[in-house]
Amino acid sequence: MTENNKVTQNNHYHNINLKGGLKSRHLTMMSIAGVIGGALFVGSGNAIATAGPAVILAYLGGGVLVVLVAHPDTGSFSTYADRAIGRWAGFTIGWLYWYFWALLMGWEAFVAGKILSSWFPMIPVWGFALIVAVSLIIVNFMNVRSYGEFEFWFALIKVIAIVLFIIVGCLAIFHIWPWGTASGLSQLTAMGGFIPNGWQTVVVALLGVMFAFLGAEIVTVAAAESADPSKEIVKTTKSVVWRICLFYVGSIFIVVALVPWNDPLLKDATWGSYRVTLEELGIPYTGLIVNFIVLTSVCSCFNSALYTCSRMLYSLSKRGDAHRIMQITGQKTGTPFVGVLISSIFTFVAIFLAAFQWMNIYDVLMQATGTIALLVYLAIAFSQLNMRRKLEAEGREIKLKVWLFPWLTYGVIAFILLSFIVMLIEGTYFYEVVYTWILAIVIVMMGIVAQLFNIGTKGLASQQ
Repeated sequence: MTENNKVTQNNHYHNINLKGGLKSRHLTMMSIAGVIGGALFVGSGNAIATAGPAVILAYLGGGVLVVLVAHPDTGSFSTYADRAIGRWAGFTIGWLYWYFWALLMGWEAFVAGKILSSWFPMIPVWGFALIVAVSLIIVNFMNVRSYGEFEFWFALIKVIAIVLFIIVGCLAIFHIWPWGTASGLSQLTAMGGFIPNGWQTVVVALLGVMFAFLGAEIVTVAAAESADPSKEIVKTTKSVVWRICLFYVGSIFIVVALVPWNDPLLKDATWGSYRVTLEELGIPYTGLIVNFIVLTSVCSCFNSALYTCSRMLYSLSKRGDAHRIMQITGQKTGTPFVGVLISSIFTFVAIFLAAFQWMNIYDVLMQATGTIALLVYLAIAFSQLNMRRKLEAEGREIKLKVWLFPWLTYGVIAFILLSFIVMLIEGTYFYEVVYTWILAIVIVMMGIVAQLFNIGTKGLASQQ
């Protein structure tokens, strides 16, 4: 058999190209799906308890950090860092990002299993977690257009829930809502003022906020599977940023305006900010309502995370920073199914630990993801400084620009570095910062070795 025949036969069984098919509405919902998980409906209560009403400033700050330039390519900012800083940077940020979402998927499956098991106790938490995980993995085996359609409607449920929450909250603020005891804006300053615990707590709250915001950049990963990546990134990024800011800042504003920031139920994982607020508004069956919203949110977030993980592995593989097998896609679907399976590893680890009630071990692994969001945005900011100047020097058009360049970018870098220092000194997130940086340093060293010695497995495309 000739070499050309071998290549043709190999291509017959192993496709290595993504087929595309995503539309603007799919990209928008996928980004919103990745950002809005249980962190908004339940986890935001901890941030409110830490910073008080001033937590709004932390969410506004997080929104500002999201407004960064992204390169229209599968792998997005990882590819961008590779080109702007060096191979080690793209290698590091790509694997850190994959690790974040791969670990988070396990936690989302566990939360979904816990909610379902509370409704149907005859099936254990791990059993429901397994059912959810396998079902969503199957969804990710579909062609990307079918996946995008599924995710669109899945994510739309929580978007509608958030919009209704904001509308009802606004009615209460303007004393129009007829039920409950909460109304007006008095809680913004009633319990020790707007910043009751000092400015440093606002910075500390930023960590939780950035953990929640990570996912808005999914549009830059998914855009490569649309008809016009550059156009879709510019169009969708602008709409996603303001929508996410509206959902998060709007929701949190409603909560701190209507509920005392020191209400102990805000920190209770079985309650959270949405349920406490709905109770104050006199709405019945709040536990069931919020649990349903959280269930759809974590499933949607899992789905979006798995998509992102598989595409990040695909991008790393094409650059020689992951095994070439990650590039193999289904002949009919164009989906990188090997990447989907590899990215599900931590999910099955979480299910195994849940079966033996050892999820505290998984919590330790999750601590190493604590500041990955800040590291990702730090890498993007440094990439922008280098790449923006190169593009301008070459006279190339830049369709999506950061305001006040380079000063805003310098400000972002300084703010992120200051946040790390404050979090280390303050101590609340000391271990999250330390564990994440240890993980980052190990991956950086691996990336530097790969760059210096040109270590890496060539992609299938280059071999053919």
